[in-house]
Amino acid sequence: MILCCGEALIDMLPRETREGGHAFAPHIGGSVFNSAIALGRLGVPVGFYSGLSTDLFGTMLREALEESRVDLSRVRFSDLPTTLAFVHLDDGHASYRFYDENSAGRMLDAASLPALEGISGLLFGGISLVNEPAASAYEALMARAAKDRVVMLDPNIRPAFITDADEHRRRLARLVKQADIVKISVEDLEWLKPNTGTAEAASQLLEAGCHIVVVTSGGDGARVFLRDEELHVPAHKVEVVDTVGAGDTFNAGLLAALHEGGKLGKAEIASLKGADLSEALSFAARVAAITVSRAGANPPWANELEAA
Repeated sequence: MILCCGEALIDMLPRETREGGHAFAPHIGGSVFNSAIALGRLGVPVGFYSGLSTDLFGTMLREALEESRVDLSRVRFSDLPTTLAFVHLDDGHASYRFYDENSAGRMLDAASLPALEGISGLLFGGISLVNEPAASAYEALMARAAKDRVVMLDPNIRPAFITDADEHRRRLARLVKQADIVKISVEDLEWLKPNTGTAEAASQLLEAGCHIVVVTSGGDGARVFLRDEELHVPAHKVEVVDTVGAGDTFNAGLLAALHEGGKLGKAEIASLKGADLSEALSFAARVAAITVSRAGANPPWANELEAA
């Protein structure tokens, strides 16, 4: 089973009323939550670790996870509120304003860490790595898991949510050392490694300890860096509605392909070459393309890929 560890929230997406006024419509979301949904829809055994509220929005999130066949046995439920993310779309690209104080997802601590029996790989990322006490809890979980399980990290930077950029960079540096796979957008890499070229920044991440660095760049596809080679994975061309959930679905597609190919083990990941990865990365790009072709974070089911 793959365990997705991170926030679940409600994306409040901008809409227009019949009268032409501004409004927001609630959509389930959260970067790692979206990846869990995508993995479940692809038929991969997947669990979710986070804090979920029992409020109206939390119920929406729980039901969506259940409908997508995600195991919730490691979720911590509480009556604290659900995190809200108000989304601004500019030419299809999303920026966010978060409301997270004392939320169910944020108020996790090291005492709530889940058991790892039956888990072969874990995914971490998103705003859950920013604020305490949850950020330290996830860091502790990654440190424990990284000893004998595959760890994937997607920083998924939201600058408006980060109050201390230097401290967050230091945390991410510690997490990169524990990770086997780092997937990061070109914009996030620039934030993490300012004034450093993509190839040099990726090289620094590899030197820190991870084995695979995937740098995504929207419609330009992804550059993939290993210790001794680099490859390019083109994006699948579709008419883009918005990019909400695109990277999250890419993460799920990559993990799903590695899982199905029997490559989701520490030794297997460490020995992968570009030729071994190209098919998995192409699958990830294909899955992500379906998500960007429709509104919100709405990953495809396996039968949609078969029909396409």
